[in-house]
Amino acid sequence: MPLALSHPSAEHTVHVWDGGAWHTLCAPDGANLRQVLLQHGLSPYTRLTRRINCGGRGLCATCGVRLGAGAPAPVHWHDQLAARFGYPRLSCQITVRRPLVVHLLPEKRIWGTRHST
Repeated sequence: MPLALSHPSAEHTVHVWDGGAWHTLCAPDGANLRQVLLQHGLSPYTRLTRRINCGGRGLCATCGVRLGAGAPAPVHWHDQLAARFGYPRLSCQITVRRPLVVHLLPEKRIWGTRHST
């Protein structure tokens, strides 16, 4: 199924797997994924990094999530490295411009691990 194209006043569906259940969120076009998750009570952080993180500046990599097919290409240097080497993508550097599938990583200790190839 093709992904819907972005429209300035559109809302997009974000399906989030928290490790135990699916959540369906609506996010306005152009919203920051980290902010959308936090506003809906879903944290991309671990117990250890919930309070100690960079606040969404793309520096600490503690807000990493896995994205499903059709994920936007990374634009921030840190997110580009994460994507290139198979690490979780930085939710603070992802702009919601289309429907997304997001997997939170409850098993990560701080940053998450690489995808095995």
